[in-house]
Amino acid sequence: MLAAAESLLRLRPGRILSCAPRASREAARLPIALLRPRGLPHYSSGGAPSSSGPQGPAGKVHRVPAEHKPSQFDKKILLWTGRFKAMEDIPPRIPPEMIDAARNKARVKACYIMIGLTIIACFAVIASAKRAVERHESLTSWNLAKKAKWREEAALAAQAKAK
Repeated sequence: MLAAAESLLRLRPGRILSCAPRASREAARLPIALLRPRGLPHYSSGGAPSSSGPQGPAGKVHRVPAEHKPSQFDKKILLWTGRFKAMEDIPPRIPPEMIDAARNKARVKACYIMIGLTIIACFAVIASAKRAVERHESLTSWNLAKKAKWREEAALAAQAKAK
């Protein structure tokens, strides 16, 4: 934690950084709460003001609600990932961590489904190619047949133009 008092910086308990040569040793023993500027709320790592520090000018610390109103899509994700059994079970407000966890689980499930569909599609292409080989079909034979057809059409068009 970083708190400033005149020319002293307290980085963590027991560590003092002196910014001026006239900084006193008595100030180094002051608790961090006394070194913090007055009138500003103290925020913890969670982003919400703690109640132990000094409060704002009005004497109230305003907390931001850590709840999220889920959309219909969010509700479907919560159902699909197994967080809730029915649409009616979902409360009107849920913690953002819950929706983030459900979205991550849904992403993983969707990836597994796509991996499975890709493997199935690979086997389908292999089976189709084996049947085409049995019928003696290939891209080369298709290409040669198409070019022969174009030559015939060009020859017929040249004969019709010559008449």
